[in-house]
Amino acid sequence: MGFALMKCAAKETEVYFTDADAQKAKSAADSLGAKVLSSNTEAVEKCGFVFLAVKPQVLPQVLAEIAPAVRKTKPVLVSMAAGWSIGKIQSAIGEKSPVVRIMPNTPALIGRGMIAMSSSPEVSAQSVQELEKILGKAGIVDCVDERCMDAVTGLSGSGPAFVYLFIEALADGGVRAGLPRDKALCYATQTVAGASAMVQETGKHPGELKDMVTSPGGTTIAGIAALEDGAFRSTVIKAVEAAWKRSTELG
Repeated sequence: MGFALMKCAAKETEVYFTDADAQKAKSAADSLGAKVLSSNTEAVEKCGFVFLAVKPQVLPQVLAEIAPAVRKTKPVLVSMAAGWSIGKIQSAIGEKSPVVRIMPNTPALIGRGMIAMSSSPEVSAQSVQELEKILGKAGIVDCVDERCMDAVTGLSGSGPAFVYLFIEALADGGVRAGLPRDKALCYATQTVAGASAMVQETGKHPGELKDMVTSPGGTTIAGIAALEDGAFRSTVIKAVEAAWKRSTELG
């Protein structure tokens, strides 16, 4: 996820990489024409924005390592670690440093991501605008109250995996009905992409669009009935809820 954002950020600004795996950092940097720094501390000392693209379980040791440099140079820390609040990050640093919390999702890899962003009061309006411009190359950037971030994690952060599972299931249904696998996957993928675009471009409620497809006694209502027999909507709601709860646990 960090690489996806840096790939887009490189279109707007100079990018540097650090990683515990030096070869991984070099490979990522080389692919973008960027540079590798010798340590996380050097990144803090050199950069105005420091992206903390690490797992929540690894974040404590990274923050402990960079805290002295952060207190000295005061860069904007940009965290995408699920569950870690701005206050918790500031507490680990030892002062109220400028911190931005973001939750991107994997479509950022192709510039079609959804990126929620919350900022601490210490982050200047100019820095917020600059960061929005950088992240905007990866998709839609939306500023939200921090209390919404765990819900965002459950919905758009984890959501792509749920959609991929749905596409795979649609394709399996096509294969069961007699379509070749490649055809079934192509039709399923375009169907989901087209339906999503319809919601975005028409501004109509999904329920209204669903009704436009659903004729009395037809094929679509038969399929919807089968989905409802399997508690489709309730199951999707529970999936988002489970991901949201897990995000709060990680914090």
